[in-house]
Amino acid sequence: MFSDFTSLLEKVRQLAELSQALRSENAALRGEMATLAGENTRLAARMKEAHDRVATLLEALPESASDQETA
Repeated sequence: MFSDFTSLLEKVRQLAELSQALRSENAALRGEMATLAGENTRLAARMKEAHDRVATLLEALPESASDQETA
């Protein structure tokens, strides 16, 4: 009977250790996710800026000869 309690105690200890390890991993993953979300937002803003610059450059280009003939 004592060995059953010892075995149960060991299993509870292992469960507590696993629970703590998973909490730590979860916290680390949440931090990483926040960092990556911030980076994603920053990169999306840079892509929009680049898109806007390209659109501005395209508007500034003179019409091509084939466009002038059709107009």
